[in-house]
Amino acid sequence: MNNLSRTRVRRHVDRRKPALALLSLLQFLIAVDVTVVHVALPSIGADFHTPTASLSWVVTGYTLVGGGLLLLGGRVTDLLGRRRMFLVGAGLFALASLVAGLAPDLPTLIAARFAQGAGEALASPAAMSLIALLFPEPTERARALGVWGGISASGLVVGLLLSGVITELLHWRWIFGVNVPLAALVLLITPRLVPTDGPRVRSERLDLPGAALLTAGPLSLVYGVLESNPWAIAAGVVLLLAFVAVEARTRRPLVPLSFLAHRTRAVANAVTVLLSAALSTVFFLLTLYLQDVMGWGPLRAGVAFLPFCAALLLAISQTARLLSVLGTKYTALVGLACTALGLAWLVRLPDEGGYAVDVLPGMVGVAAGMGIGLLALQNAALLGVTEHDAGTAAGVQRSVDQLGGALGLAVLVGVAVGASGVDGFRTAFLWALIGVITAAVGLVLATREEEPARAVR
Repeated sequence: MNNLSRTRVRRHVDRRKPALALLSLLQFLIAVDVTVVHVALPSIGADFHTPTASLSWVVTGYTLVGGGLLLLGGRVTDLLGRRRMFLVGAGLFALASLVAGLAPDLPTLIAARFAQGAGEALASPAAMSLIALLFPEPTERARALGVWGGISASGLVVGLLLSGVITELLHWRWIFGVNVPLAALVLLITPRLVPTDGPRVRSERLDLPGAALLTAGPLSLVYGVLESNPWAIAAGVVLLLAFVAVEARTRRPLVPLSFLAHRTRAVANAVTVLLSAALSTVFFLLTLYLQDVMGWGPLRAGVAFLPFCAALLLAISQTARLLSVLGTKYTALVGLACTALGLAWLVRLPDEGGYAVDVLPGMVGVAAGMGIGLLALQNAALLGVTEHDAGTAAGVQRSVDQLGGALGLAVLVGVAVGASGVDGFRTAFLWALIGVITAAVGLVLATREEEPARAVR
């Protein structure tokens, strides 16, 4: 290797960490926007003269559209280039954030939230697949995904805290406005740090019907659950069955059946659905419990999640070590066990509980399970990816994560609201616990021939 080649390799290696920080920054903003609207909803409803109950689409529309289009985003990423699609997604997210902050009415705000989800659907799988290719060695990749996942997950908690602070001290519109300069910074610096894409096949058709069905199906299901409309629920099921039929027959599906035949990836994605459903439910219901049951204000409720964030980051920092010692399967089981213990504690929430005794232990258990479990499942979902299918694998994993979370939130929160008082919270946590236990049992049964635990060398 000549001196020029060595210099290029050294520059490539030196730029990987700043590139990872940049990719993580946009994912942090995307994660913040999942939760940042929760505390601000009453203020938004007051400005638009709309009851809080009718604002649910401001929350769920973002995750459902993002999750529904992530598979298409992953496929587009593979075809047209990872850096290109990351930049397009970041630009769309920034523009949609600006429109949301300036929205004159509720329909405009909801449309902007849908557009934010579409921006995420391009940027998130592009970033995840870029990380997988920038860090090809398994241990390096686990650490890099740990950083990316940790920053992303902490954004969920920071979103709640920012929402309370910004809504009380400034105005709810600034919860979207702060995205614009940071996303612009990502757009400016990305071309300097992330390698350019090679030539891509542009004549290949995209599976637009599949993407439309995968987005419309969950939207219909969630609408049916939230509105107690059986026809909408039935329509959602039909649309999802139609998606499976389309994928089986189309020449260029979003997810080739051969991809789904990879057992480790398939099991990892199935388990992710149940785990994400439980995590989203816990996150949302604990926010309501702190404010509606314990009577805490928005700012205090947001600060109460700081231990959650600390436990989450600590768990993520140790996950790479656990993966090297236990392997992917048993690390995922540790995460599921921590989540189950946290949920079991929350099942016993009293009608008038205290934070330190009744909320904090369950919160910390769920946080540890989220950090360890989701990161282990991300690694499993990216097992054996190549230049040709890294975007598809990332899109599938992010899609099942978000759709599982959104559907679980709609169903289990519906259970909580349908019951009286805190009894509904306990029932929802119980069903979430059953889901996590089912996921753990399914993981064990489906991977009996999984690799044994590995010792650190």
